[in-house]
Amino acid sequence: MADKQIKENYLDFYLQNSDWEGRTVVDSFETISFQKDSTIRIWYNEQNQNYDTHWHNAIEIILPVENHYDVEASGQAYHILPSEILIIPSGEMHALYAPESGKRFIFLFDVSSIAQMKGYTSIQSLMTSCLHITKTTYPQIYNDVYQLLVQMRNEYFSSNEFRELAIYSHLINLFVSIGRNRINNVDLFPNTRSHKQKEYLQKFNEVLDYIDSHYTEELTLDNIADFSGFSKYHFTRLFKQYTDSTFYDYLIYRRIKAAEELLANPELSITEIALQSGFSSISTFNRIFKQKKGCTPSEYRSLYSMNRHL
Repeated sequence: MADKQIKENYLDFYLQNSDWEGRTVVDSFETISFQKDSTIRIWYNEQNQNYDTHWHNAIEIILPVENHYDVEASGQAYHILPSEILIIPSGEMHALYAPESGKRFIFLFDVSSIAQMKGYTSIQSLMTSCLHITKTTYPQIYNDVYQLLVQMRNEYFSSNEFRELAIYSHLINLFVSIGRNRINNVDLFPNTRSHKQKEYLQKFNEVLDYIDSHYTEELTLDNIADFSGFSKYHFTRLFKQYTDSTFYDYLIYRRIKAAEELLANPELSITEIALQSGFSSISTFNRIFKQKKGCTPSEYRSLYSMNRHL
């Protein structure tokens, strides 16, 4: 009974030190009002409000405390239990479904400041879709990731002058844990001998670096398979195992990410952005961007500008 009371008092502290403002969905795009001079928001949330399908530039992490929370993203349903973790990557179309009662922490991070760091491309390749981190799905890193989120939460609700730096350092460590877990995962390439595992990991890191450097060019499955040294069939199978994505889906993902960054520059035309992102025509760019983001590039630019000036 005493433990329950302590837990309730502990959660009440976050409730008193959190506001529920700052999330607005317009035409499937969510604008996030970060606090002044900050690119982080953490909510202690017990609302039962649902959010229809939408997306945002920030990475979102959901950590239920009491009762479950449901998310649907790219046709996949996620039922998140208390103490489980769901990471929703930047730009992922998703819907949120809250139970009638429950409590959870919701983290939102603008990662543009760390996106240019060496190694982040490999992390992105692991987060082309949501990551549901539980004691069962990620037993090697679950405790580390959970504790990093606890530290971020504690920093955020403190008055520490360096809390922003501390939170981003924890976030980087979280990404490193995910990346190293992937590298050390012996099941990544099943039925493959250990020395081949290491060889494949090194090779596919090189493949991702190559795509990152050449996505603006006319990349095909044939020439990327040639670069890797594998047959087209073998490459297709291994690439899917490594990234949980097809080559073409990943290439589109990378080009869309580049386009998002370029659309923040008002001096570039949509045609220039299409070509600089690797799309062969403005019509192809508009069609794929609308399919992936739910809005046209021009609409995205307007929404981005509105969000930046909130």
